[in-house]
Amino acid sequence: MAETSQYLLVDASVLPEVFHKVVEAKRLIAQGRAGSLSQAAKQVDISRSALYKYKDCVFAYRGDAARQIATIFCELCDEPGVLSSLLAAISAAGANIITINQNIPVDGVAPVSVSIRTDNLAMESQEMLAELKKLYGVVAIRLLAN
Repeated sequence: MAETSQYLLVDASVLPEVFHKVVEAKRLIAQGRAGSLSQAAKQVDISRSALYKYKDCVFAYRGDAARQIATIFCELCDEPGVLSSLLAAISAAGANIITINQNIPVDGVAPVSVSIRTDNLAMESQEMLAELKKLYGVVAIRLLAN
């Protein structure tokens, strides 16, 4: 019978430093700041063998991430720059854009949903929505999930 993986949720403050460095090395690779595992290991100052040993077993966990994601549904005029100005305003409010889904326009209006991370918003979600409603080309906007 094959052995199944077991997982433990452990406070990172009690783990050896090597695990923190493995997570950082994996982040460097994912973001393109390190071109290889060897480069990443060198940048975080751990041995290559330690990185290879733990890279598939150590992961960063954000338990509150789901509570910090909101989805905004918009109807936008099908004109150049409208979506771009909406995204710029969302970013300026401090939100991190996770996904964008724009469907084919019907009668000159395109339905768009934007999922955002709200943990760094400089204002309340409803205040941001009110500001977005004022943008040129925004026909309708509402918060689907928060």
